[in-house]
Amino acid sequence: MTPLEQVYRQEAARITAALAARIGDVGLAADAVQDAFIEAIEHWRDGEVPPNYGGWLATTARRKAIDRLRRARAGQQKLALLAATMTDGGGGEDGSEAGAGTADTDDELLGMIFACCHPALPRESQIALTLRAVCGLTTAEIAAAFLVAEPAMTQRLLRARKALRAAHADLRVPDPDELASRLAEVLAVIYLVFNEGYLASAGRQPARRDLAAQAVTLTRLLHRLMPREPEVLGLLALLLLHESRAATRFDGWGRLVRLADQDRARWDGALITEATRLLDRALALRAPGPYQVQAAIAALHAEAPGFEQTDWAQIRLLYDRLQALTPSPVVLLNRAVATRYVVGHQAALAEIMPLASELDGYRLFHALRAGLLAGLGRDDEARAARERALALAGNPAERELLARQLSF
Repeated sequence: MTPLEQVYRQEAARITAALAARIGDVGLAADAVQDAFIEAIEHWRDGEVPPNYGGWLATTARRKAIDRLRRARAGQQKLALLAATMTDGGGGEDGSEAGAGTADTDDELLGMIFACCHPALPRESQIALTLRAVCGLTTAEIAAAFLVAEPAMTQRLLRARKALRAAHADLRVPDPDELASRLAEVLAVIYLVFNEGYLASAGRQPARRDLAAQAVTLTRLLHRLMPREPEVLGLLALLLLHESRAATRFDGWGRLVRLADQDRARWDGALITEATRLLDRALALRAPGPYQVQAAIAALHAEAPGFEQTDWAQIRLLYDRLQALTPSPVVLLNRAVATRYVVGHQAALAEIMPLASELDGYRLFHALRAGLLAGLGRDDEARAARERALALAGNPAERELLARQLSF
């Protein structure tokens, strides 16, 4: 990564948040910051980053926003707001940055996260806009991550920005009486971003480590600003527990390594310790939620000295709790994995068969069914189920693992 790319990752989101808070338009702010970085590429020779680069970029982004507003018929009110911030202690050529200090900037960034996850937007647009405006990914990078053409992603982002303007989305953290419902949307979007990074749904790359890292960074920010929110603590613990195994999930050939075969000595003990401490704090608040339960399940896996010593009975009980909180056939499917080790293959198969109609298009249903059938000696049925799972899998590492199992 070049020095300029590092600056982009570090500064783009904060500058965008501060600018968006002043003009009330996430899309315009993101475009202006993008323009500022393009100018930086042209003026910063050989990629060398000058001193006070944050202030330079913030000032340039504000001027780019003014240029865009001057060209827009409906931009006069926003232009007046922005001009007021520039004449009231705004940044200058010396690199001094306009606006408030770090705490205020963090509040602005958190407000932008809530705006990007506004309920007026469909989930795919929430994710795309969060990646663009908050995480600082380019439109091309987002398009590549979700296997769509860049022009199509550009249009999706434009529609999202228009929807936010039409909804008069507030770029501030919601009032306390609205926080619970809005926070659930934010956490769901961050978790989806992490899952896409942890195991890509499609494409050539089996994982997108940059997306997973961005999701962890966002959750840490939420935790810093909302330190007593149990589900923020739970989600952060969950992501860190997953991250603790990241180095062992693929072998040297890029092939997926099953949990049972991972080298636990290479798991990141520091992340596990941090995650379990966060989970303990969340549970002490006595406001259980689905992320806390999922983190507790992940913690049982992380704390087991070996796969055979995993407390599957406790995991099965936790999936019962998760099903009570968020009923889903996928939760029941995961519960059946625990049933396999607690009761047996036949009992687990009996649990998942009622899910067949709902999960027929879900690759992991057929992969689990294949494993259960193989354990019962029903090899022909197992092979057919594995072939169905392979046909549905889009991730290259998953496809390779299923193909490898079919070859045995």
